[in-house]
Order: sequence, then C-alpha cells, then structure tokens
Amino acid sequence: MRLYVERGYEQTTVAEIAAAAGLTARTFFRHFADKREVLFAGSEFLLARMVEALGAAPPGDGPMRAVAAALDAAAGVLGRDPAWSRQRQSLIDANAELRERELIKMATIAAALAEGLRRRGVPAADASLAAEAGIAVFRVAWEQWMAGEDGRELAAVMTATLNRLAAVTAAE
Repeated sequence: MRLYVERGYEQTTVAEIAAAAGLTARTFFRHFADKREVLFAGSEFLLARMVEALGAAPPGDGPMRAVAAALDAAAGVLGRDPAWSRQRQSLIDANAELRERELIKMATIAAALAEGLRRRGVPAADASLAAEAGIAVFRVAWEQWMAGEDGRELAAVMTATLNRLAAVTAAE
C-alpha cells in the first residue's frame, strides 16, 4: 500500500513490492498472480465469512434477512480500519484495472450469496435478486462509509442502507 501511495499503482513494480517485503519476485508470484492481487488478498476470507453468515442465518429467515447476516459479516471484516480502507479505495478508484478487479470481486460475492440462498431453498430467480440487492446495499453503504461524514461504523451504515432499500421498494 505504501508503495502504491508513494509512487502510484501503475509505476510500482512487482520487484519493488517484493523488495519492500523482504522477498524475491519469484516468492511474490508464489502468493500473488500479479501486483493488483496484493490489494485483494483478503477477498477469499471476506467471501467465506459472508457465505458462512448467510448459511448460519436461522432457517425461518427470508432471503433478505439471510443476506443481511452476510452484510453484517462483511462489516465485521471490512470495518476494522477505516483509514486503511479509504486509502485502498482511493487507489482502486484511480485505476481502471483495479476497478475492474473490484467489480469481479463483487460479482463473485453475489454469485456465492445466490448459491447459498438456493441451498436454503430459495428459488433461483429470487436468490439472484436478493443477492444482487445485497451487493447494491453493500456498494451504497461502502461509499457512504468511505465518505465518513457521520462517523458511524460500517455495520450501522449497512443496516441503515438495507432499511432504506426496504423503504424505497415498499408498495405504496
């Protein structure tokens, strides 16, 4: 992160990252496919926690309540260090390659949540809709939390955003 901030993502080489970490480039490539993966190294952990939380939701909970449990788990993983998260997000926002990788991560999470909902007996179309709605909530809440204007924790922003989704989709 320090090198990306100091030199810019595109100007930072794998050799420089490896040297800063006390590794060889060869060792770096044993752990990461490329330099962008350094910023996404926790994605598998995040995905696992979200899917685990969704699966652990009480059996009687509907699809969006199960997705809410997954969002809560995400907030627990991602909400620990706002300053680091903001720095990481600014790097992603400034680079098209990183934005693309972030979209891939979110699509992977949506697919995993939809699969988890299907395993809970939710019909496929409803599972996909609930999972994608959850990702929309995640993105909107994340942007608000990144702005940090009100100082709320990520979990509170996620809950408020999910409640707003329910309000804007309620039949009139």
